[in-house]
Amino acid sequence: MISFRHFALRRGSRLLLSDIDLVIQSGWRLGVIGRNGCGKSSLFAALQGKLEGDAGELDMPSRLRLASVAQETPALPDAAIDYVMGGDEELAAVLLEESDADARGDTEAVARAHHRIEELHGYDARARAGRLMHGLGFSPETHERAVQEFSGGWRVRLNLARALMAPSELLLLDEPTNHLDLDAVLWLEEWLRRYQGTLLIISHDREFLDGVITHTMHLNDGKAKLYTGNYSAFERLRAEQLRQQQISHEREMAERAHLQSFIDRFKAKASKAKQAQSRMKRLEKLAGTEAVRAERSFSFQFAKPDRLPESMLQLEEVVAGYPADDGSVAIVLNDVRFSLESGDRIGLLGPNGAGKSTLVKTLVGELEPISGERKVHKDLKIGYFAQHTVESLREGTSPLDHLQAKAPGVANQVMRDFLGTWNFAGDRAFELVDSFSGGERARLALALIAWDKPNLLLLDEPTNHLDLDMREALADALSDFDGALVLVSHDRHLLGMVCDSFWRVADGVVETFDGDLDDYAKWLRSRGAANKKAAKAGNVAKVAAPVIEETPEQRRRNAAAQRDNEKASRQRVKRIETRTATIETELDALEKQLADPATYSGSTSEMMRLGQRQTELRREKEALEAEWLELYEKLEA
Repeated sequence: MISFRHFALRRGSRLLLSDIDLVIQSGWRLGVIGRNGCGKSSLFAALQGKLEGDAGELDMPSRLRLASVAQETPALPDAAIDYVMGGDEELAAVLLEESDADARGDTEAVARAHHRIEELHGYDARARAGRLMHGLGFSPETHERAVQEFSGGWRVRLNLARALMAPSELLLLDEPTNHLDLDAVLWLEEWLRRYQGTLLIISHDREFLDGVITHTMHLNDGKAKLYTGNYSAFERLRAEQLRQQQISHEREMAERAHLQSFIDRFKAKASKAKQAQSRMKRLEKLAGTEAVRAERSFSFQFAKPDRLPESMLQLEEVVAGYPADDGSVAIVLNDVRFSLESGDRIGLLGPNGAGKSTLVKTLVGELEPISGERKVHKDLKIGYFAQHTVESLREGTSPLDHLQAKAPGVANQVMRDFLGTWNFAGDRAFELVDSFSGGERARLALALIAWDKPNLLLLDEPTNHLDLDMREALADALSDFDGALVLVSHDRHLLGMVCDSFWRVADGVVETFDGDLDDYAKWLRSRGAANKKAAKAGNVAKVAAPVIEETPEQRRRNAAAQRDNEKASRQRVKRIETRTATIETELDALEKQLADPATYSGSTSEMMRLGQRQTELRREKEALEAEWLELYEKLEA
């Protein structure tokens, strides 16, 4: 148990947290959320003993084992897997003792070390470290590579694996999904759900938070408040509280109208049942949160393109890849047939390293096709965002300097007005980018893209370093964008909100994916299971099962079994419909209670119980609706 009693924390002259009085129970998986600069990372530093509180008390168990992700990775010659194993410091020390004792010929010390290694489960530590690395996207051949040979993003993953390797009762993770692709995020989500200790996470990925956390701590205006449930549950409760504080009715109504028009527009365009169902569920999650959304500090938009050609870009029989250092060609994708029409909104899915970025670079024209043809319309105007877009911002210059370089003849006030819509208002337009956070740099890079009024947006991981408010604003802006869009992102909420269709990039092939993000997660799991099965089988030849013709009696039995299955499915559909109606009745009653101001003057525990019950019912309803849709599709077929 961790308790804060009238705790206060400063950074310099700035008061970050004041009079914090709450308790974090053992075993909670707690999401720590709030706007950038509210004190989230400073709170983690206080828990790690790196910052002293300015008032009050912070009580933690004296022997609590704490693990966190290091901010820097030394350029070590050690093998990556050895570096990850070093996360278990006690085991690393005993292994060193064993090595020293062995070198001295001290058999008693060696025996003691062996016994201790066995107690620490040290003999399977290398296998555990390997599984962590595999889950985070490291291929087997990289496990023995020196740490110093990895790029910055991969070193961040090594630090994350090292933290997960450490035995701990308290795990602190600050933006763990940055530098991860969607596959690694899904793996990490599963791993954290199985974690037995107390977990505190800072993240701006709402789908990740929804999948992991059991409680939420919201930092706002120097205060901290606990909520039971995941991020979506917090958002609903927060919305109810803000309503009681009389948030502007006009702003709320405007946001509601915006969401409704978005839903109506999507319904008109929805073409695939599964994707339509998935998108509608995400939109339904936002219903009733208009007050929270209206509270956002800013919003922005991509201007309507000057021209919108019907057929924008095609790749025909393209082989894509990179020229290698030895003059040869590294082929990544074969026979790519990819066409972009006006209004297309495509999300690219696929394992890490499968070629998503290669496809985007080929679409942009940054990579020339090795063979095949890239055709573009004469009026095509591409807005391209990738990590190097952020890195290419010029040090020693301001947002206004960057915009002046793009549009030398435009009046300063016009440019300052534009930058203001991207939250670079007033003197912020003159600040040097050197002092900007990663999120502010990404926002400026997106603003510079928006200035050009592109009719095709190609975005490769645009949400890295963006906070939740900025991600929501980006989702809204992309939803309203009139042009075409191709998006690579590990943020499932963003993918689900803005993409109408998905393409899968895997095994050198680019193909349409007939399903939603839940279906993709299932595909990943089945792919992983198939790979494991293949690995176990090795090179053993598979013998084809003989085809046996059915007898008339067998056909009758099979037909009867099929009729029984169909009857059972129809009965299950009726039971689901009955249960769904019961849930809806209970949800209506709960929503009336939560909308009643008297609820908030009563006990906090009762309010939390109501919110938790509401979340449980909504989850059950979502699961039942998904099952109903699957059964209905089978019966229709």
